[in-house]
Amino acid sequence: MNLVVDARWTRTDQHDGISRYGASLIEALHHLHPVTMLIHDERQLDLLPDGVPHVLINSPFSPRELWVSRTLNRLGADVVFSPMQIIGGFRRDYRLVLTLHDLIYYRHPEPPGFLPLPVKIAWRLYHKAFWPQRVMLNRADAVVTVSDTTRRLIERHRLTRRPVTVVHNAPQPQPARTSPPGPGGGPRELVYMGSFMPYKDVETLLAGMAFLPGHRLHLVSRIAPQRQAELREQLPPGADVVFWRGIGEDEYQQLLARATALVTASRDEGFGLPVIEAMNAGTPVVCSDLEIFHEVTGGHAKFFESGRPKDFADAVRALEDDDARADLVAAARTQAAKFTWQNSAERLLDLARRLTGRGQ
Repeated sequence: MNLVVDARWTRTDQHDGISRYGASLIEALHHLHPVTMLIHDERQLDLLPDGVPHVLINSPFSPRELWVSRTLNRLGADVVFSPMQIIGGFRRDYRLVLTLHDLIYYRHPEPPGFLPLPVKIAWRLYHKAFWPQRVMLNRADAVVTVSDTTRRLIERHRLTRRPVTVVHNAPQPQPARTSPPGPGGGPRELVYMGSFMPYKDVETLLAGMAFLPGHRLHLVSRIAPQRQAELREQLPPGADVVFWRGIGEDEYQQLLARATALVTASRDEGFGLPVIEAMNAGTPVVCSDLEIFHEVTGGHAKFFESGRPKDFADAVRALEDDDARADLVAAARTQAAKFTWQNSAERLLDLARRLTGRGQ
């Protein structure tokens, strides 16, 4: 079976969620079955696994995308997997698997900032109704999503007639923390990893810092200067907040390892990769009370209602009990161990083999 993975959504500088999802699946698949990657920029190889064959083709935003199936047919692809729900081409000779990560943008339609302006316009129009999504997904032979929560939403809104398979996100392997962090004469560290789009509700975290003297909030993700200025205006007097404007992987893991908690007040998520990564690293999670966060954490987190800064602060303070904290960390690490890239790759490979009727 000739399995091709569309890696053209891989970033060239630093992974985002979809970029990491695709790259991690490719690496795990590569150890189970031969894989060929599609890229559109040689720089993407820096964030993709070594030793995996690749083919350089057009960008997914190019007009040539309309004829990408010709390229894939010439490659002799049996199954093509895309970590997005978007891939062009007509008259294909291969089986196609598309991914829908979440339905967030139907409720929060602002597009990601890195997209070109014409794509942003199309994005908004696309999410005005469900029917374009149905047309897109029904072009595939099967659909993948990252959580049971999103799978249920897909079914509830009848977004596809195709079978839907859950292929989870997973954390990167991390060593266990040997001891809980203490004040050590400095502030207790809180870490937020994620975008600064409105539905992430970073504003609740900032407002909650008014009730958390002795704590420092690290906002580690990249942020546009205008958005940073907006958030700085909302800082409570005396709040200790650090804007990192992007962080390297090693620095992030070091910060996470000494943190009191990873925090998020998001009002919507498809999975919440930083949450599972924190659990795997032995860092407690303080998060908004969402169905998806209950699925991912197994309930082993401190929950609060988004939009309530005082409740957020109370949830953080609940971690000051060392025994309760230790129990929470141990249970969360056990839960996190259920999510591995190998398990996810095996699910995806099994789906591909079923689509082709081939055992190898």
